Amino acid sequence: MDNRILAVDGGTPVRTTPWPRRRLFAVEEKQAAIDVFDRAIEAGEAFGYNGPEEQAYCAEFSAFIGGGYADAVNSGTTAVHVALRALEIEPFTEIVVPPITDPGGVMPVPLMGCIPVPADTAPGSYNTDADRVAARLTPRTRAILVAHIAGIPCDMDPILELARARGLPVVEDCAQAHGAVYRGRPVGTLGDIAAFSTMYGKHHATGGQGGIVFTRDEQRYRKIRWMSDRGKPFGLPPGSDNVVAALNLNSDELACAIGRVQLRKLPGFLARRQRFATSLSQACRKFETVRVVEAPPDCENACWFLFFRIDIARLRCDKAAFVAAIRAEGIPCEASYLHTPAIAGWCRGHRVFGTSGFPWTDPQYGGDALAVYDLPNALATDATHFRMSIHENCGETEVADIAAAFAKVEHVYRLKGAS
Repeated sequence: MDNRILAVDGGTPVRTTPWPRRRLFAVEEKQAAIDVFDRAIEAGEAFGYNGPEEQAYCAEFSAFIGGGYADAVNSGTTAVHVALRALEIEPFTEIVVPPITDPGGVMPVPLMGCIPVPADTAPGSYNTDADRVAARLTPRTRAILVAHIAGIPCDMDPILELARARGLPVVEDCAQAHGAVYRGRPVGTLGDIAAFSTMYGKHHATGGQGGIVFTRDEQRYRKIRWMSDRGKPFGLPPGSDNVVAALNLNSDELACAIGRVQLRKLPGFLARRQRFATSLSQACRKFETVRVVEAPPDCENACWFLFFRIDIARLRCDKAAFVAAIRAEGIPCEASYLHTPAIAGWCRGHRVFGTSGFPWTDPQYGGDALAVYDLPNALATDATHFRMSIHENCGETEVADIAAAFAKVEHVYRLKGAS
């Protein structure tokens, strides 16, 4: 076969070996789990939660992020739920939510009786910005929820300034941004409360699922603990009754023991991801049609995955065909990341509590229950970008293969003479 022929057209792929495995868990995590079981067997009691492993993990996570208070919970979705509930927001009010995020990053809003109102993305970005948030604020707005997508920080200072001017709390969804830095400050420390996911696919994990709620405000931390453990009177005098109705969303000793090992590895994970991303970005600078999306100035990208900007005007194919050709060359990538939960069918159709339409249709909500929120910037961004999953075991071999695949596909599809 001719190596100049695209694999999608029957040529030989650039890469024929499997993509490297991440191998997130190793013998250290296994030993931590065994130690938890050994101690339980020796004591003759099952391990539970809020024990020494969880306390140590929360303290170590707080230290990693620069000091504060952390509570381990059982998923990233529940971390968002707990963070929002700790704000004690009244139902039938509005919360501005991210335009692009996992569905679990928005679903807690209607589940607590509030109305999710999506802000659009900033032009050319998958993150929102202050102008787009401001456009969605109404007298009914009670909080702002932002997400740092793919590990790239939102431009937070203007959002925080806007929030302060309106007296609104800000919750950061940092599920994809462990260790990301915005102008010298770790994401998660910028708003009032932050939510992290520690499920198996994230930068560091506590097992199959997990999450952390973080704040630097001790009073908010007390309410976080109430909302994650059935309203137990944490921080109140002995003998106090449960103070609020809430779910049991606790983590446990086994998960937190694994998380402690993972947290010690996290700086190395981040450094290797960032080295890979920097090397790939440099390799892509020679191409005319594709570029790695980098973090804004004075920010550090946590590199959960990478976005690439594609110049369709210079190609004689559409984005889908370009990405399909890259995939055929043995490089894993996806043509779209249009995860828009607040305009998804379940949300637009108000499918939360049976067929009632609650909370949108409740007469106590004074807004437009039929409002449709367009996201033109999000759609335009996704039309000119694609993404690639990476991990800390991707290295220079992968950089070389990705660059070779890009070069091969660009050579075939680039419009000759395009400027």
